[in-house]
Amino acid sequence: MKKLLYPAMIFAGLTLASCSGDDANEPISGGNEVEAPANYTFERNNSTVSYGGQTARLQMTKEILSNFTNFESASEEMLLNMFANENSPFESAALNESGKSVKSKVAASNLYFSANTVESSEIKNDFASWISEQMTTVKMNKDELAEAGQSGQIAQGTRVRYVNEKGLELNQAFAKGLIGGLLADQILNNYLSQSVLDEADNRENNNNGITEEGEAYTTMEHKWDEAYGYLYGDPSIPTSNPNSVLNESEDNLLFSYLGQVDADEDFAGLAESTFDAFKEGRAAIVAGNYEVRDEQVEIIRENISKVIAVRAVHYLQGGKNALSEENFGAAFHELSEGFGFIYSLRFTHNPATDMPYLSKEKINEFKEQLLDGNGFWDVTPETLDMISEDIATAFDFTVAEAAE
Repeated sequence: MKKLLYPAMIFAGLTLASCSGDDANEPISGGNEVEAPANYTFERNNSTVSYGGQTARLQMTKEILSNFTNFESASEEMLLNMFANENSPFESAALNESGKSVKSKVAASNLYFSANTVESSEIKNDFASWISEQMTTVKMNKDELAEAGQSGQIAQGTRVRYVNEKGLELNQAFAKGLIGGLLADQILNNYLSQSVLDEADNRENNNNGITEEGEAYTTMEHKWDEAYGYLYGDPSIPTSNPNSVLNESEDNLLFSYLGQVDADEDFAGLAESTFDAFKEGRAAIVAGNYEVRDEQVEIIRENISKVIAVRAVHYLQGGKNALSEENFGAAFHELSEGFGFIYSLRFTHNPATDMPYLSKEKINEFKEQLLDGNGFWDVTPETLDMISEDIATAFDFTVAEAAE
């Protein structure tokens, strides 16, 4: 790709107002001082921040989910077309013509799946199969009461939920599975990986202020922003200060659950820590300080991975409590969300090992235990506690902390 060279004095002289920790202005190893801005605002004459593709995929996901239980108007073909962005399925012409799709980025990270195409295809097929099952088997029985071995509807208070024969709400499996399979995988294992940030001559070009053709940003800056966009890119989230709308935005994916975990006093500060790490890392790229950049990557990987694990345990415990009251609608809803977050554990990233916190085999064992026999109709409190303990131990928190 053709690059444009900005004068080095302009690039090197860029300064940003600091509002990070007390040591944010301390010179670090290598001599490139990092000054993080108050908000995620970076400019070189014009803004250098761009993540339109991530916003498009978040909007696509939102439209898919809004139609997942729309049995009157939606169809299997329609939702599969939305998943792959084929045959102009979206209401927005801009989305149809964007050249982006949700499916293409599921289980598609450089670190985990570039040499693991078989598993990548299997995971993509899981999401497609949840669409197909919802719009065939579940849709066919939408007016029937669900029971063990039969899909249908189940009441949660005044709400109607739709489950398959195992009691699993497929829309919840799809949505919470995408938090890992799309968002976390792309953030943690793709755009924030050294193999992507430092690909080819990215580091040299960044050092020299060489931007992409016709753009204000270097390739490395853009890759970082694309990671940022998967978390903060919903249009309802303020571009300058996302945390000002924690638990108030229209985002129902990773940003929403970051806020929900942060609201638990046992995990308070997680959202601020994550946002600060994104700002600090981006500022480090501007300064050409890759040691500080990589330190922020570790913080982001640990924090986002923890969000997924905490919510997995939270919903398993909520489901257990509802089962004890024989409130099956509430129980199955909680367990369905828990199942989706357990699915997402496959895409977490432990900075100490550069691998998921739990092995693929262990995660598959959890899923099998939840869906064995008649699934949620049969699952026991002992099984839910055992899975919860295993997850909490792997992530160094307690079941009691996550269950609140």
